[in-house]
Amino acid sequence: MVYVATSSGNDQDAEWQRRLRSHQIRRPQTWKTLEIPIALPTALDQATLGTCLLIDSLGTWLANVLEQENEHWQQTSEALIYSLNHSPATVILVAEETGWGVIPAYPSGRLFRDRLGTLVRQIGNIADAVYLVGAGYALNLKVLGTPVPASDAL
Repeated sequence: MVYVATSSGNDQDAEWQRRLRSHQIRRPQTWKTLEIPIALPTALDQATLGTCLLIDSLGTWLANVLEQENEHWQQTSEALIYSLNHSPATVILVAEETGWGVIPAYPSGRLFRDRLGTLVRQIGNIADAVYLVGAGYALNLKVLGTPVPASDAL
């Protein structure tokens, strides 16, 4: 198992460092860890057959590239979808659910919410399974749900 962390350490933030260390301790020692805050498509492209990548998390990765202009973001998200479709690895991707709470009152919050919601939907369309985890229970949405047409998404 290769754990792909989309965040990276920050020596200036002791509390963040403690959180990262706690998270690392919980993982099995046999897992390899990669910090890939931005080049996620490249990591997927370079993975080998038989490898399992656990990517944690899509929201953090998006936050790392949130300031991209729309055209650049479109290229970035398309590259990610392409790489997910063509990676020889098994990929498990953790993504935050957005859209269940209040719409953010500030532009960057709305941009994050809209981009992550769209990206999670696109990935869900190509994924073999999509699980919603809440209160300690996992629901396979591909088994229990019905896809909503894209025009009805927002």
